[in-house]
Amino acid sequence: MLARLKTLTTVGLNAYIVDVEVDTLINASSPNSNPTITTVGLPEKAVRESSQRVRRAISNAGFRAPYDHITINLAPAELPKHAASFDLPIALGMLASTDSLIHDQLLEYAIVGELSLAGEMRPVRGALSMAIATANAKTLRGIIVPSANGREASVVAGIDVIPVDTLQETVAFLDGKLEIPPLETPTNSMLQASDHLLDYADVRGQEMAKRALVIAAAGAHNILMIGSPGAGKTMLAKRLPTILPQLTTVESIEASQIYSVLGRLPEDTPLLTQRPFRSPHHTISQAGLVGGGSIPLPGEISMSHNGVLFLDELPEFSRQTIEVLRQPMEDKQVTISRAKGSATFPADFMLVAAMNPCPCGYRNDPNRNCQCFSPLIERYLSKISGPMLDRIDIQVEIPAVPFKDLSAPVNGTSSSKMISDVKRARIKQSARFEKLLVRYNSQLPGPQIRQLCHLTTDARTTLGHSINELGFSARTHDKILRVAQTIADIDGASEIDTHHIHEAVNYRLLDRRYWNR
Repeated sequence: MLARLKTLTTVGLNAYIVDVEVDTLINASSPNSNPTITTVGLPEKAVRESSQRVRRAISNAGFRAPYDHITINLAPAELPKHAASFDLPIALGMLASTDSLIHDQLLEYAIVGELSLAGEMRPVRGALSMAIATANAKTLRGIIVPSANGREASVVAGIDVIPVDTLQETVAFLDGKLEIPPLETPTNSMLQASDHLLDYADVRGQEMAKRALVIAAAGAHNILMIGSPGAGKTMLAKRLPTILPQLTTVESIEASQIYSVLGRLPEDTPLLTQRPFRSPHHTISQAGLVGGGSIPLPGEISMSHNGVLFLDELPEFSRQTIEVLRQPMEDKQVTISRAKGSATFPADFMLVAAMNPCPCGYRNDPNRNCQCFSPLIERYLSKISGPMLDRIDIQVEIPAVPFKDLSAPVNGTSSSKMISDVKRARIKQSARFEKLLVRYNSQLPGPQIRQLCHLTTDARTTLGHSINELGFSARTHDKILRVAQTIADIDGASEIDTHHIHEAVNYRLLDRRYWNR
């Protein structure tokens, strides 16, 4: 007898409906304790292996069926099927094909879940994407998921999310013998502003660096900090999320999907409520940074989506690893291609990089002597190429903090003061880009810079002198204008003025000082 039902598979961050067909040949007079199982539809190894696990789960859950031969078809065949989430639909298909389960509700729900040998449910990866695909299908009433995935799936509106713990419980629900109320998780209360443990008030001195970070946060500009060890670069970077606006619902779902596909979303945290902050070690591989694997999975840059990627000790990363960032930084996404297919993951992150001015760290430090020879310094700095530097809008030097600032009784500028400047600039950008695909000044394409960035006559003259005297490229010209526009937005100005240009130009001088570019 043939049974049909629906499940889902993930490709990248997206989930797709898969039709499951289970046909069993039954020999009641001579039941086979070890039936032949054939799975078709290009299943991966994990799915092929699940058939034996499913058969034992059915038996240990107390169900009996005299199978002689079982054929399982997963369609469409071109979709990759690589997860153990097919266990539950295959088990239900086997039971339905022998009339051990009523068919009526089978096609009303998408069904996903991994089974233990005892018939207990295990969580699956990508439940959030699967719930979104179920809602988009419009033809399904809801989705049946393991209880551990219930909360993350239930943030999707418009569908019934049914959490189950065991195979027996699922069968009882589908037979109408057990009522399981759909799970609902309101998102608005979850995304209310949450308290941060860190605050920029803890950072003594470094007011100029804080100003640069406010500008970077306001316009989503990439920023490079250069300074001696102990100057406070890491301390400044780790507090950046405290001055970034709260995630919107759309941003939170986008970021949470990535963590869901990786299996990194905690059971009690259905959505990320704070912007991601990722700080990978400098020994990370290229695949670890941008993503990879035989089944493509997101890397650190995608886990930083809608948040911050902090690369501390930037020249300690291999040059090849740094270079693979260039394309994702431009495209705001990364495509990973493998023999069995490709997957595209979002990677719209704000890069914050920190480095010492030389290998020993004390070049230009008035209180310490640098021990590095010129060739050693050149080799150290050469890890960062010109094209990579061109993708960093703001460069700021972090000097050592004087004792009088460290011992001052008054705290530095707080995160609450800094975020008010950021929010003011973001509001102006939202109004400016209302009808465009960009959200922040840092994303403005060249042609639109000239249309939307309005300069006073004096500011235009100042910019021209700076470009000619310092020999800046056309790309640097555009970056100066983007940063100047953000500074003007923070000030609430309707036009870019001379002092906005001067400040923006100052954030482009370190590559000339350190790299002679």
